[in-house]
Amino acid sequence: MLPVRQTGLRPSLTKYVAESANEEMTDDDDLASVLTAVGPRLRALRKERGTTLAQLSETTGISLSTLSRLESGQRRPSLELLLPLARAHGVQLDELVGAPPTGDPRIHPRPFTRNGRTFVPLTRHSGGAQAYKLIIPPGDPDDPLPEQRVHEGYDWLYVLSGRLRLALGEHDLVLTAGEAAEFDTRTPHVFTNAGPQPVELLCLFGPQGERMHVRARPKGR
Repeated sequence: MLPVRQTGLRPSLTKYVAESANEEMTDDDDLASVLTAVGPRLRALRKERGTTLAQLSETTGISLSTLSRLESGQRRPSLELLLPLARAHGVQLDELVGAPPTGDPRIHPRPFTRNGRTFVPLTRHSGGAQAYKLIIPPGDPDDPLPEQRVHEGYDWLYVLSGRLRLALGEHDLVLTAGEAAEFDTRTPHVFTNAGPQPVELLCLFGPQGERMHVRARPKGR
């Protein structure tokens, strides 16, 4: 049997010190568990949005190697790394770290920009349908219509202000404030600003609706 080391502390104080040490160990274990889950959550968010590591690196200014190590769990996440990642993914910081819900149902949007368009997230959690407010700046009326794309899922659009041009298969439509459209995104489609002012709309993307689009095959091929 190992000898008992004399601490000079009263029994009650010795018990308090031991309990405090156990609590600290539990807190450390909880923190380690939370941080371990961040990497897979970061990877899932990035893949849901169809974003490559290179694109995310350009958006956040975080190196490719650091992003890769974060997602694989080889790099301990820090606040200075998580903040730009939360902004890039358009989510709250607590969603990245898996913090317990506060009970407050209000959404605190964190806008982000992609391809010149401003997205304002209106839903808190990733997965399932995602709602956004989308702002598309006016473009050059002489510019050709962007190439139509296809992907799995569905899109729902509601124009708040401005004029939205929607090319859907053989159809070429212009929607104005108060008009809505819903379509299967396996149909070749593209939408853009059709007026001299920014167009604002509400968007509901179904599962996979945010994934990277695939170019529609040109006719006659």
